Amino acid sequence: MRRTRNNYAIPFFKTLCLALFIALLNGFVNPRAEAGSGQDLSVLIDGIQAKYSRMKGLSADFQQLYTGKDGRTIRESGRLLLKRPGKARWEYTSPEPKLFLSDGKNVYFYVFGERHAAKSSIRASVDPQIPFLFLLGKGNLRRDFSRIEMVADEAPVGAGNRLLRLFPKRAPEDFKQLIVEVDPNSFEVRRLVIFERNGARMDFLLSNLQENHVAADSEFQFNPPQGVTIRQQ
Repeated sequence: MRRTRNNYAIPFFKTLCLALFIALLNGFVNPRAEAGSGQDLSVLIDGIQAKYSRMKGLSADFQQLYTGKDGRTIRESGRLLLKRPGKARWEYTSPEPKLFLSDGKNVYFYVFGERHAAKSSIRASVDPQIPFLFLLGKGNLRRDFSRIEMVADEAPVGAGNRLLRLFPKRAPEDFKQLIVEVDPNSFEVRRLVIFERNGARMDFLLSNLQENHVAADSEFQFNPPQGVTIRQQ
């Protein structure tokens, strides 16, 4: 269940099967090849691999939109920091302040004003932010996905961007597929969409990206406010 004051529950996904970017950041070998109609897919994946495998960290603004199978939506926004290896800070500012933080081993979740914060290991976490912990990682595209294709039935958020649809070989029961939106010129990942088998989806949109922004390690350390206790999940 989603940890928020909102009573509308959002199903989460298993960590290992959400490692989208583990697979994306390892692939083919010619990222600067000309993109023809039969080569677009390979060129896009090569470009993403070449960009993010070299990156030590990044920062971005994000919008997070959950759309339930009944059509109800929940929209949130804030600021994201990532740092190799496995460090992440999601600082939500709207509609309520809360913090999702990974120090590389454990993840913490805290809604400001509450008396308790949650803690779990990265391996045990089922939060939808987990795929972004692997944005600067490595993986094997052919091993982790049975099929990758260009998307024709959904429009990109950004004009000129390309969409890739990925089908994992192994996935939890409620996990169906992923869509990645990428700028074909810069190879920046601008959006990630996670689909559930029941029809719900989670969109993450990134903007104001700063590549190789290396935040201080202190940004990824959770220091609970006075009077707040940490509960192991």
